[in-house]
Amino acid sequence: MCGIVGYVGSKQATPILLAGLKRLEYRGYDSAGVALLNGKGVKVLKKPGKIRVLEEAIELSPHEATCGIAHTRWATHGSPNEPNAHPHTSAGGDIALVHNGIIENADVLKAQLTAEGYVFTSETDTEVVVHLIDFLWKEGPLEEAVAAALRQVDGAYGIAVVSSRDPGKIVVARNGSPLLIGVGRNGEMLAGSDAAAVIELTRDVVYLDDGDYAVLTPDGYRTYHLEGHEVDRGVHEVTWDLESIEKGGYPHFMLKEIFEQPSSLADVMRGRLLPDEGDARLGGIVDHQFDLGRIQRIVITACGTSWHAGLVGEYMLEELAGIPVSVEYASEFRYRSPVLEDGTLTLAISQSGETADTLAALKESEQRGLKTMGIVNAVGSTIARQTDFGIYLHAGPEIGVASTKAFTSQLVALSLFTLFLARRREMGAMEGVQIVQHLEVLPSQVEEVLRLNDEIRDLASQYKDASNFLYLGRGYQFPVALEGALKLKEVSYIHAEGYPAAEMKHGPIALIDEEM
Repeated sequence: MCGIVGYVGSKQATPILLAGLKRLEYRGYDSAGVALLNGKGVKVLKKPGKIRVLEEAIELSPHEATCGIAHTRWATHGSPNEPNAHPHTSAGGDIALVHNGIIENADVLKAQLTAEGYVFTSETDTEVVVHLIDFLWKEGPLEEAVAAALRQVDGAYGIAVVSSRDPGKIVVARNGSPLLIGVGRNGEMLAGSDAAAVIELTRDVVYLDDGDYAVLTPDGYRTYHLEGHEVDRGVHEVTWDLESIEKGGYPHFMLKEIFEQPSSLADVMRGRLLPDEGDARLGGIVDHQFDLGRIQRIVITACGTSWHAGLVGEYMLEELAGIPVSVEYASEFRYRSPVLEDGTLTLAISQSGETADTLAALKESEQRGLKTMGIVNAVGSTIARQTDFGIYLHAGPEIGVASTKAFTSQLVALSLFTLFLARRREMGAMEGVQIVQHLEVLPSQVEEVLRLNDEIRDLASQYKDASNFLYLGRGYQFPVALEGALKLKEVSYIHAEGYPAAEMKHGPIALIDEEM
């Protein structure tokens, strides 16, 4: 949930870095910091608490710089205090590094570095990496030392590094934690943990793959793989704008995104429905009809809300397309020995396209030679790039931590996929036409529900003091009950469980009292 921003160019870096951090606030954080680089060295300022606390510290100690990195941290190793906040620096203070992820062999590396005389001032795994870079950097450019260090690191990371020993550049790297390059104009380059960090200055981004590192300078960028060769990842255009990641008059992003659902549902269907034929036009999979025609089974893998969408997809695909489906928690999929026979399609569902467990499940399937497909929202994300084919949601950025519009868009995307497969199997045109007609009216039906906002608020007020909730559903509504319970837990911190309606009498009924 941490955020990374980097800038190198001709402008003052501080306001750009702070603006980028603010656009990443939705990810959650407990501290923030910057490292600014100019001819006088590396200036690091970091504070626990909100970004405004960091801003106040910068105002008291201004530092002109045209190169810098910044970070918002959500504590995983160590308490949320100033020593543990990022950036972390080398012993001499001439290297600064920010990091998202978890270094799995941090204890081993720390012991080795301690034996070499390094002293650690924080409880974090991140500090291990900056000291390792310092230890290995005898000569040559910064990027060579970073690459040498990362070859010894196990785990997930997205990092950005600057140094006064090799000024005027940022070195970034990625393995299992999202990181992208923003290709600016007029001699400036940016880095970010997602596109929101760079969108104010550029829509052109380069998504790094696992094992990649890159060097950013005012003259441009070069990307490499840790195996030692240069790579070209290509430039992608971000299709949404700055307004999409602003609240637009709503008190918070979740409410905004709830009310965006009529338009997001229309967007996922736009140009994809064929009313006269009773069919779906899916450009991302139409060229793979031969592979899809050989499918004998689908394994859906996902996490959280996307897993619930997958359960609904299971109902649809089995009922309408006649294909056996199993839905797997991505986090459990790779820790057992799933039977994945030939003719199995692995379908990964993820809003961000960067969910680590889902990516690991995909890798397991790829290693077994299976076809893979993605349903994702983020264009150019890792899942989108690593799957054989897929469907984009086109729902726009989802800033709220609790997914809303992405969930309903996933359901529609699964409906389109089901229709596409069913029409190439046993479903007739008339039944397909009826499904298309039902899909076409969905946005207006959602608008009708949203007009009940006042009534819904009254219901919430009526039950606000309840300490436990049971969500019950049957058939397609069972996964929706699970999702409803998850939302209540996530947003209201109230205990809730979802059950199939008929299972209530097999245990849950014992919990019912006046507070349920």
